[in-house]
Order: sequence, then structure tokens, then C-alpha cells
Amino acid sequence: MAGLGKLVKQAQKMQRGIEALQTQLEAKEFEVTSGGGAVKVKINGTGKFLGLTLDPEFLKEDSKLVAETVLAAIQDAAKQSKEYNEAEMQKVTGAFQMPGFM
Repeated sequence: MAGLGKLVKQAQKMQRGIEALQTQLEAKEFEVTSGGGAVKVKINGTGKFLGLTLDPEFLKEDSKLVAETVLAAIQDAAKQSKEYNEAEMQKVTGAFQMPGFM
């Protein structure tokens, strides 16, 4: 059962790594712009939206254009956050080896 002890230690190490990563992800911020800077979205590494800034001049544009531009910025921000989160999580969990599964 020495293998089981090693597995438990690996799992504990991974858990500590995940906890540290959660703190890092919460602190990591992305600012995404769209419409030539008319729309700015701020999001963190966990996917929590932190801010939305709209240029007042941009709001005078056609409402459909404004909505599409805001949506594009939000989608891009969410994508960037998710990709960063997944890449960082893979670094932490990638070394975890389950005997018989890999």
C-alpha cells in the first residue's frame, strides 16, 4: 500500500496547488476592448466580471451596433478568462498521476 500513501500525498499537494491557484486567478485581471476602445470589459481569472466602461460618444451610435459591440467584448473577455484558467489549472493538475489510469 506504499503506492496509496504516495497517491494521497500527491492529491494533498495538488489540493494545495489548486487553493493557491484560486487566489492567483482571483487577482489576475484582463481588460478587453472592442469597437476601437469604445467598450472596455474587465474580468478576472475566475470569470468574475469586474467592470464595464462605455464611451459616451459610442452610445450615440445605432443601438444594434452598441449591443453587438458590447456582447463581442463580453464574449471575448469570458473566452480569455476561461482559456487562462484552464491553462493554469492544467499546470497544477497535469502532474497528478492515478495508477492504472495513465
